[in-house]
Amino acid sequence: MSHKVLVLYYSKHGATRAMANKIALGVEQQGLEACLRTVPEMSTNIGDAQEPVPTSGDPFVSHQDIQDCAGIALGSPTRFGNMAAPLKHFIDSTSALWLSGVLENKPACVFTSTSSMHGGQESTLLSMALPLLHHGMLFCGLPYSIPQLHTTLTGGSPYGVTHLAQGKYPNKLSEDEVVLCIEQGKRLATLVNKLRD
Repeated sequence: MSHKVLVLYYSKHGATRAMANKIALGVEQQGLEACLRTVPEMSTNIGDAQEPVPTSGDPFVSHQDIQDCAGIALGSPTRFGNMAAPLKHFIDSTSALWLSGVLENKPACVFTSTSSMHGGQESTLLSMALPLLHHGMLFCGLPYSIPQLHTTLTGGSPYGVTHLAQGKYPNKLSEDEVVLCIEQGKRLATLVNKLRD
């Protein structure tokens, strides 16, 4: 079984990418390799071609990345209470992987960021969880045994870690959010290790 955990995200302004990096840190603290991947922007203009590789940042995800992983952390900013279109577009392309059952019994978690306190964080997390459940994955939330889930005044949810992107530095994670992201990655990696054993 693979030792790689895929941390797959879409980030428009950098907040979701910051979360992905902290989740990856938590994965690696449990002795697994975190594989950070993103998805390309979508264009509504016919004829606008996307670059085959990003000009900077993490590489674009491939179906092979999904086949090779032992677990997935899936993240997106909130768009009207749902995941962003670029991530949904990629997920919609995974039907062949669904037919093969390659993700069955692998753990997965979700994460999101919004610019308002009640901007649809939990509905976005649930929207991302649904295709993972259809793939037969095992959903991994955040338990309330993590103290920061009780004390956070910004992001945090038992369905998955969240971030509230407000203030002078909207992409800067709060101390509680950093801890929750790392704990999310650690919990995902712990489940991967237990299932592997």
